[in-house]
Amino acid sequence: MTTQQILSFGVIGLMMAIFIWDRFRYDIVACCALVLAVAAGLVPFDRAFSGFGDDIVIIVGSALVVSTGVARSGIVDMAIKRFFPNLDKPHLQLALLLIVVAVLSAFIKNIGALAIMIPVAFQFARKTGNSPSLYLMPMSFAALLGGLMTQIGTSPNIVVSRLREEITGAPFTMFDFTPVGATLTLVGVVFLIFFHWLVPERQNENPSLEEALDLKTYFSEATVVEGSSFDGKKLNEILQLGDGEVVATAILRGHSRMSPFPDVMLKTGDTILLEGVPDALDRVVTHAKLKLSGKPIPEARAEGDLVSIEAVITAESMLIGLSARQLSLWNRRRVNLLAVSRQGHKLTERLSEVTLRAGDVLLLQGSRRNLPAFLQEFSCLPLAQRDIMLGTPRRGYVPLLILAAAMGVTAAGLTPVSVAFFCAALAMVVFRVIPLVDVYKSLDAPILIMLAALIPVSDTLRTTGGSDLIAGWLGDFAAEMPPFGALALMLVTAMAVTPFLNNAATVLVMGPIAASFAEALHYKPEAFLMAVAIGAGCDFLTPIGHQCNTLVFGPGGYRFSDYPRLGLPLSFIIIVVSVPVLLYVWPAL
Repeated sequence: MTTQQILSFGVIGLMMAIFIWDRFRYDIVACCALVLAVAAGLVPFDRAFSGFGDDIVIIVGSALVVSTGVARSGIVDMAIKRFFPNLDKPHLQLALLLIVVAVLSAFIKNIGALAIMIPVAFQFARKTGNSPSLYLMPMSFAALLGGLMTQIGTSPNIVVSRLREEITGAPFTMFDFTPVGATLTLVGVVFLIFFHWLVPERQNENPSLEEALDLKTYFSEATVVEGSSFDGKKLNEILQLGDGEVVATAILRGHSRMSPFPDVMLKTGDTILLEGVPDALDRVVTHAKLKLSGKPIPEARAEGDLVSIEAVITAESMLIGLSARQLSLWNRRRVNLLAVSRQGHKLTERLSEVTLRAGDVLLLQGSRRNLPAFLQEFSCLPLAQRDIMLGTPRRGYVPLLILAAAMGVTAAGLTPVSVAFFCAALAMVVFRVIPLVDVYKSLDAPILIMLAALIPVSDTLRTTGGSDLIAGWLGDFAAEMPPFGALALMLVTAMAVTPFLNNAATVLVMGPIAASFAEALHYKPEAFLMAVAIGAGCDFLTPIGHQCNTLVFGPGGYRFSDYPRLGLPLSFIIIVVSVPVLLYVWPAL
């Protein structure tokens, strides 16, 4: 081994050890590794920040923006409500969630697909009285499997595609991953449906502040407007959109007040007094096309300027003892009162007539410029920042059309994936699917920074000849193995590394080794690169190896040891199925 190879192994080994130690955030560790590699002379000064201009960073960042746009539209939840309104059996609910998550993960970033469907899983859990742990871990695993089906489904596929282009001159195309990925997804989803019981039922014993706020019930009112699909339908049909989390306290028709019997036929102009959690209220108002109280905010010239925030009335507030009508909020401050929450009290009067008290939580709508001054003037404290969609405009099917267009031009070979998805992310902003001020919130900056820093660091294995050295060692070990044995060795190695290293980083480190390994054995590189991508994308053993697993760890109330209970047999199945399918689709000889 040369001095440069020793230094390269040392930097990457130290980086991996710190990753496993898990005391520092992974983007900080990656940046420190980059600085160390530059200081050791492994990465030239002019290549230190080359990763920031790499297509991988652009694709991953763009995919996150597109995922956010699809999630904000609420189109997935609306489709489930429309086509599966009475789905109440846990096995059928789980099957639907797994299939939808897997399919979505093929076309948008898998963590984005999972984030879109987690609220639906919680709705199903509340509807059936089950713990969310029944759904969340299988959904995370389904998201990982679904991401294997296309080039943009998960970061390892993007990285492997670029590595193949460097080796052979031609990258993997969008759907080169589909034959193997779809087979693994089908087998994996079937396993998860029938063996999800391997994970014990858990409860989230440490809810976050945001989750605690989700338990807060708001009182609001909404009017049936002309053009609503629920004009002439029963009240119960609207309330069903809230999955039991929204109740009506009264119906106002003209100057009369009606009891909210489920079979009351609604008419245009009826105002329904509603009570429920914000997300459920939003589903009812959005899907039924109801109009919330309040008037248009002229100061919110662009849709991104119109926001809804939660604020609590302090003991010193001038709002105490007054109603929204008396305050004339819209006329004087261009602020709409959308809902009120009062602990231990059931409000029955109209929203504008509620006499406000200290401790009331208000849901206010206004422009980003007006609301801070209003909160300060009236001594109201904003609650923990979270996305409140109630009263926020949506763009319907626009994000789906943008996503379909990006997929279409990519599949037709008209543009590279990076250009297509960058344009899709830009279109989400231009067509106001995502407010401009929220675009950068949708980017997972730590992941993007880590990728950009690791690209030149991992490349030191190739530039110093270290990857050829490791490939030689593996080649000696697998010299007498048939192709399927050598391929299985590479797959298991990648799968063993990825729980302790980010999956994209695993491919950046293992990809060049796999290519050199295949060359040493005189095999074609495609099957081995695919094996690395599959191994890196299938972390079913820990909650820390992939963001999807981390995302469900707290809400599901899982323990570290719960993951291998379901993940170990699934990993074994993936290995057994992957090897013959890879050799069939991508012959090694």
